Amino acid sequence: MNDYETYPLGDILLQSGQQLPQAFIAYKTYSSLNAEKNNVIVYPTWFAGLHTDNEWLIGENKALDPNRYFIIVPNMLGNGLSSSPSNTPAPFGKSNFPLISMYDNVRSQHQLITEKFGISKIKLVVGWSLGAMQVFQWGTSYPEMVERIAPFGGTAKTRPLAHCYSRV
Repeated sequence: MNDYETYPLGDILLQSGQQLPQAFIAYKTYSSLNAEKNNVIVYPTWFAGLHTDNEWLIGENKALDPNRYFIIVPNMLGNGLSSSPSNTPAPFGKSNFPLISMYDNVRSQHQLITEKFGISKIKLVVGWSLGAMQVFQWGTSYPEMVERIAPFGGTAKTRPLAHCYSRV
């Protein structure tokens, strides 16, 4: 049995202009959303990372305390749990999996957060490495929704050597 859930995104048009049919995003939540829906932290995964890899910051008396916050950890598109080359049917699977950008990941996360949970305000978006790059994208794409961002161990612009990671 999985320790995460999936949310159907439908057919999504990617920033590259390519289509990703029947896309879905895998995620895990920690704690409960309060009635005001204002205790939300979004903590995206990084390249090849899974939601379980983010748990080192989640827990009582840790930086992300589920006694105080509703924490959503969305798995990146392409990480093997969300729509990925390995779980997308032909003709879009394997080496034909479309290019995925930070924008595509964040737009998918936004769809999950607004449609599934009805959230309109996020207290904090935090992440490291490629997760940090998604944090920057959240702040750029949805500044009216995000109160604070905390990127760490990431850069606001992908260095040329990291471009191989654009096909996740």
